[in-house]
Amino acid sequence: MSLLIKNGTIVNDDAMFKSDVLVHDGKIVEIAPSIQPTPGLEVVYATDRLVIPGGIDPHTHMQLPFMGEVAKDDFHRGTEAAVAGGTTMIIDFVIPTKGESLLVAYDRWRGWADPKVVCDYGLSMAITSWSPQIAEEMAMVTKADYGINSFKFFLAYAGVFMVRDEEFYQGMLQCAKLRALARVHAENGAVIAERCEHLLSSGITGPEGHTQSRPEELEAEATFRACTMASQANCPLYVVHVMSKGAAAAIAHHRKKGAVVFGEPIAAGLATDGSHYYNEDWLHAARYVMSPPLSRDPSTPNALMRLLAAGELHLTATDNCTFDCHQKSLGKDDFTKIPNGVNGVEDRMSVVWDRGVHAGIIDPMKFVAVTSTMAAKIFNCYPQKGRIAVGSDADIVIWNANATRTISKDTHHHAIDFNIFEGMQVHGVPETTICRGRIVWANGQLRTVQGAGRFVPLPPDSQIVFSAVDNRGKALEPVKVIRSPYEAPSTLQAHDANANIVVKPTVRTAIPPGGASSIQF
Repeated sequence: MSLLIKNGTIVNDDAMFKSDVLVHDGKIVEIAPSIQPTPGLEVVYATDRLVIPGGIDPHTHMQLPFMGEVAKDDFHRGTEAAVAGGTTMIIDFVIPTKGESLLVAYDRWRGWADPKVVCDYGLSMAITSWSPQIAEEMAMVTKADYGINSFKFFLAYAGVFMVRDEEFYQGMLQCAKLRALARVHAENGAVIAERCEHLLSSGITGPEGHTQSRPEELEAEATFRACTMASQANCPLYVVHVMSKGAAAAIAHHRKKGAVVFGEPIAAGLATDGSHYYNEDWLHAARYVMSPPLSRDPSTPNALMRLLAAGELHLTATDNCTFDCHQKSLGKDDFTKIPNGVNGVEDRMSVVWDRGVHAGIIDPMKFVAVTSTMAAKIFNCYPQKGRIAVGSDADIVIWNANATRTISKDTHHHAIDFNIFEGMQVHGVPETTICRGRIVWANGQLRTVQGAGRFVPLPPDSQIVFSAVDNRGKALEPVKVIRSPYEAPSTLQAHDANANIVVKPTVRTAIPPGGASSIQF
């Protein structure tokens, strides 16, 4: 299959230039100012359009079993929503139950995803318990046969996914040994559990209890703690769904000290805030329940975008984990039973363009970096993904920077009956999405084939993640002081030595009227 993209402006993370792009058998084979069409070649005209790398969403949870329910977006509907929004690759999470073999859970996720995905995908592995067997299996899944190069640790969801600090630390030591990236959901799960109990006993049962049980300070504290422990383990750290200014400040603090830490804000946190939790409509408020919750500070979304512009946060994701209104309603009498999760995989690209590029905060090259290239570099699939270049996969989006669209549950491709961005008009529209040289979205219509996406193995030892770690490790090596042999004195010698000590009596003198300067010693 061959495809020619004509008259567009290519945008990579480091350059913009006008050129044509020729695709053959799923790869970009030529980039030149003017490529002439040949018979049988499909031509896509991109005049006055941008030609950008397909988006990479590094944080999704498709058909995740959670809180007694299963997320509505499965790997079919979820990836269809992705390509409709200009995302051509997702990285989902294998999440074993406590004590379950990583290998068993991995096979289950591959069994769910492989027959359904319409675009490429990779996997990250959650560590929900700790044992020597888990450490051994971590080493196994980083091999090429499994293709895992990152492990996620939850400091929240006590009794379900949460690990203790010592387990988290041991896990990071193993990550560092395997040259795999540690990822963390940073909240103080133990304090949250106590706060939930207190709020419920005080009669607060609605969605407003969710945000009150998880104040932003607990995200900031856990982020700082996670970064501190990662530094002690000399392990690069990736903080998922950074939702507050305090968590972002903790990341910046440790980066300034030389730590390798990456911060990931998500579409929900870049475009909405926590005022929704206090809406008088219970169901409206429940739709926004996620963890960490949306910031109650209305200035946070703009602040997070500016931190992306400044390079203090590094890439964007969605934490796409959808539950419909019926599922959300299961917590009508107890906010702790509202399934946590929101949509985002379809709208992330437009939200970031609207709140970033259209708002004048970032340029198109930075947009490509935070929606695609940085993820490809961190997860070690660059330049196969995340770049318009000869030899790269033909994951390409024809982007109309001047068009607008209104987000709505009535037109989205998610499997749920609401959208947290409902009614929001956004600038920046993906007109054509191409996955490995196949057009999968054009003219507002899906052209997908279920199961046509491929699993992308992600090898360990990403250069952007680990290049500084070895030298930093030398600076952190324990220091031993070489001393001459020490012989402790005998008890008798010690008694004799004490007998020769003369203790002068303490003389206390009242301060004279002239003050301290006239005291005689």
